[in-house]
Amino acid sequence: MAIQNSPAFTYEVFLSFRGEDTRHDFTGNLYKALCDRGIHTFIDDEDLQSGEEITPALAKAIEESRIAIVVLSHNYASSSFCLDELVVILDCKNKGLLVIPVFYKVDPSDVRHQKESYGEALTKRQRRFEDVEKVQKWKMALRQVADLSGYHFKDGDGYEYKFIESVVDRVCHKINPARLHVADYPVGLGPQVLEVRKLLNVECGDGFHMIGIHGMGGVGKTTLALALYNLIADCFDGSCFLQNVTEKSNKHGLEHLQNILLSKILGDKDINIASEHEGISMIQQRLQRKKVLLILDNVDKCEQLQTLAGSPDWFGPGSRVIITTRDTHLLASHQVKTTYEVKTLNKDDALQLLKWKAFKTKHVDPRYVEVLNDVEIYASGLPLALEVIGSNLFAKTVEQWKSAINQYKRIPNSQILDKLKVSFDALEEEEKGVFLDIACCFKGYILRDVEDILGAIYDDCMKHHISVLVDKSLIKIGQWSTVEIHDLIEEMGRQIDQQESPEGSGKRRRLWLPKDITEVLKDNTGTSRIEILCFHISISEKEETLDWNRNAFGKMEKLKILIIRNGKFCKGPNSFPESLRVLEWHGYPSNCLPSNFDPSKLVTCKLPNSHFTSFGFLGSSKKLENLTELNFDNCQLLTRMPDVSDLPNLEKLSFDLCFTQLGTVKNLNLSRSNITFLPGCIKEFHCLNYLNVNRCKRLQEIRGLPPNLKRLRAIKCTSLTSSASSMLLNQQLHEAGETDFIFPGGSIPRWLDKESRGPSISFWFRNEFPPKVLCLLIAPEPVDITVEFNTPVVLINGKVQEYRWNSMEREVRMLESDHIHLFDLHVLPFRYKLMEMYSENEWKHVEITYQGLIHTSLIKGMGIHVVKEERRGMKDIRYDDPYTTIKMCITSLPFLFCFYLALILFSSHGLLNPTMTTLFGFMLYKIYLKSIDIG
Repeated sequence: MAIQNSPAFTYEVFLSFRGEDTRHDFTGNLYKALCDRGIHTFIDDEDLQSGEEITPALAKAIEESRIAIVVLSHNYASSSFCLDELVVILDCKNKGLLVIPVFYKVDPSDVRHQKESYGEALTKRQRRFEDVEKVQKWKMALRQVADLSGYHFKDGDGYEYKFIESVVDRVCHKINPARLHVADYPVGLGPQVLEVRKLLNVECGDGFHMIGIHGMGGVGKTTLALALYNLIADCFDGSCFLQNVTEKSNKHGLEHLQNILLSKILGDKDINIASEHEGISMIQQRLQRKKVLLILDNVDKCEQLQTLAGSPDWFGPGSRVIITTRDTHLLASHQVKTTYEVKTLNKDDALQLLKWKAFKTKHVDPRYVEVLNDVEIYASGLPLALEVIGSNLFAKTVEQWKSAINQYKRIPNSQILDKLKVSFDALEEEEKGVFLDIACCFKGYILRDVEDILGAIYDDCMKHHISVLVDKSLIKIGQWSTVEIHDLIEEMGRQIDQQESPEGSGKRRRLWLPKDITEVLKDNTGTSRIEILCFHISISEKEETLDWNRNAFGKMEKLKILIIRNGKFCKGPNSFPESLRVLEWHGYPSNCLPSNFDPSKLVTCKLPNSHFTSFGFLGSSKKLENLTELNFDNCQLLTRMPDVSDLPNLEKLSFDLCFTQLGTVKNLNLSRSNITFLPGCIKEFHCLNYLNVNRCKRLQEIRGLPPNLKRLRAIKCTSLTSSASSMLLNQQLHEAGETDFIFPGGSIPRWLDKESRGPSISFWFRNEFPPKVLCLLIAPEPVDITVEFNTPVVLINGKVQEYRWNSMEREVRMLESDHIHLFDLHVLPFRYKLMEMYSENEWKHVEITYQGLIHTSLIKGMGIHVVKEERRGMKDIRYDDPYTTIKMCITSLPFLFCFYLALILFSSHGLLNPTMTTLFGFMLYKIYLKSIDIG
């Protein structure tokens, strides 16, 4: 794709000058020198300045020029025409016009402060013109042009023609800057260049911007930066592209790069920097007023940035610094906030680049389509790989292509791997180990699983190691939190792993190739060097039952991670090493673990799709104090749940699809475990009545409770969120039957019909007792489990109906934070005796109270909610005293009737509006009906 460099201009240079001063000497010579160098220059005719106004044609000429050279001579300010022209020029500067002032035999300070001839000329102009505002514009224009970077020629400075040459050289550099070679075939580059140009915001504002371009090796960071340089370099006073900063600084030192930077931007070949400190000082002094473009390519150390572009105030307004690197942490540490990640090529662009490199055309013989697609898949959009392979296969036959592709898959091209290996070589030793573990075994795993698995080897440093690998562009974290790695980087890592232990598979730290694992397990050739064994068979491979030596793990004395995700084994192992920390075996081929296995170091135990009938194979729970995860998904022969209350570090427990015996579980105790959430399958436990998650301090959510759960205890669940508590309350309101729930909470939900701040709450009912009455209490939960706040005294018409307390005096030494105690009055036995005790239409008063019981002062609030039924309205439930209302209505009816008769009498004589009388009669009728209804 062709990249446009700059807009078209009518003129390359516009000359502004005082004709009487310099037309026939300095400006005339400058004009000739520019024309001799092929620079299209505008110079006005002698009669154009005879008028007082700038013509539209002249203003257009200024707007359509790339550079304006303003020759400020002795009598320049005496011409109102020149001053108006200067105002127009400086206005166009804000639109991209480059303005170069030449102070010809005048002092720049005289121009800036309007002294000497400039002061005298403006004083005369101010007296002559009444337009004070116009004179102020001229003064402002002179100050602005004097502040620009330009040239000063004084009497005695030497030959005038040499001075003119220096001006013309600068103009030539601006008009025809040295273009850098980008790429033979810049496929897919255009859209990315435009995106980064938007981030740079070159056209707008004078602020300083520094951006970082990052990505994996060979993805095209330098190519993108080169294209950007060619596109925008014209917009700056000076520019410099420092390519491969890391390599050049290692060979020649940073002062060498500082020397190049200053020489390129200033155009001075005689700069000689002795030390980095001198270079920093010189960059600050010489460039702080210049608008510069600086590109630092392939940076890998902070000191490189600190030495070459340490601070924004080193450069003038409007400057831009672009940094390319593989290390995003480097950008963050230098406070580079705007970054752009270079993307690999999509399939169409990748094929197009490959065709150009291999055939020098985009039209290819159809016989090559299949092999081109094979290479595109192998390269996975990496431009470096596409260019190297395409060049190597130039003018080769289809058969030669196929042979080469097979060779690349078996032994990747060294030219590609060497480029990618630079990032690996920059890692610390432990980070190298983590990268090789991921490249060989854990590509595509969930990030949290990788951290947990490798945490068994690297302790608590995994998050740091992972972040370093991401920063170095060696791995990525995908959209679904998976650990992703480019295919060629994966190959690079696997090749390094095999080169580290070439003497035999049994002597390597990692076993990951299926053929190597099969060989070691069959021949029992494992050694104490093996720490990780990951057995994965791809779907395309034929899965055969492995007849192996059951003692094969005995020699692997340092084996810490054993993962077998697929593969059929004819029988189970005779032993496991005591060093084992991660055991994951899908379809474990036995119903028990080896009897001599000590699982005390085991952190993760995942045995899904296995044939266990119970959890007794785990042995004593005292030996499992380090266990954080248990997984028995789809173990359909399990007949009972494990007791995990003695596993203090357990965080994950999963038994999905184990419902054919487990579906009858009634009680489940998960107290004191480190689980963060309940497994999703818990809602399928239709027989579960009691669930205990007390003191699960990391439990954050309780999702989807079983439909028949009657008791939930969640005391001291300090991480349970308020939203989770609200969800539990709402679920009990709409779904659950008999309930007795306790969980953290401190606010009364809005859906309650009545609330109270004291230790009692009441309501009235008639006919049948409501089938579901939820009572809520907010109070601390006692540590002494013999004291229960959630068992109140229930009175109906003042008579005790339920009382379970054996003693009025109980000492509670310590209380937890506020909890919600929720229960249903339906569970209490008195409900079934009510019809025998009271008449059908009689209003009965129900009081739920803790009055008289110890510690009632701790109660923060109570609430009551009667669940509505479709067959019964709410007319049989009241929250105020119905008898008070009845008495009020009956007492007031005779008086109201007499008053109504008086109103009729007054209205019949025309003394009262008949409409008011009718409305009062209607109100009286409603009161009468109300008294009948509640009576």
